[in-house]
Amino acid sequence: MYKQMSEPTSGGVKEDDNVALEYNTDNVKKARLNSTLAALLDDPVLADVPKKPTLSDVDTLISLELGSAMRVSVLKLDGTSFDVAVMNSATVKDLKLAVKKKVNDMEQSKMGHRHISWKHVWRNFCLSHHNEKLLNDDANLQDHDVRNHSQVHFIPYVMSRASKQHSRRRKHRFFHGLNRRE
Repeated sequence: MYKQMSEPTSGGVKEDDNVALEYNTDNVKKARLNSTLAALLDDPVLADVPKKPTLSDVDTLISLELGSAMRVSVLKLDGTSFDVAVMNSATVKDLKLAVKKKVNDMEQSKMGHRHISWKHVWRNFCLSHHNEKLLNDDANLQDHDVRNHSQVHFIPYVMSRASKQHSRRRKHRFFHGLNRRE
């Protein structure tokens, strides 16, 4: 009633063996491809390629080599820095997205899965270039004189509720009223 899988087929090879052979061949091909990719990514020439690159990452890096993209160094508050690549026509929002992706990738490689609240980050900090805050997400980076090999840095600022603009960060005044002498 049921055709058994172990019966010989016309070729003289069992059907189970064919499936196993195809499966093993696919696994071998995939393993070879992964080892080749790992070896390529370990090459110092390709050090700036992320471990799991997307098509957009590769496109930006190719544009960087062709001169239609720029490398921007981002200085963190702890004094360390990292580089991101963005197109020459990039906006502040594009730079923020590149920073977010780079930091998430770095954190993922160091500590495994870790969630960073970027909404919180952009509420309390902003990027700055030559003491000029990059607040308008739609502004081109070149309008703020950000060029290839420029450095931007994080500065602590919070957005005031009334104006929805960044203002000087205020110290928390929890005990402000307790120090009054009446």
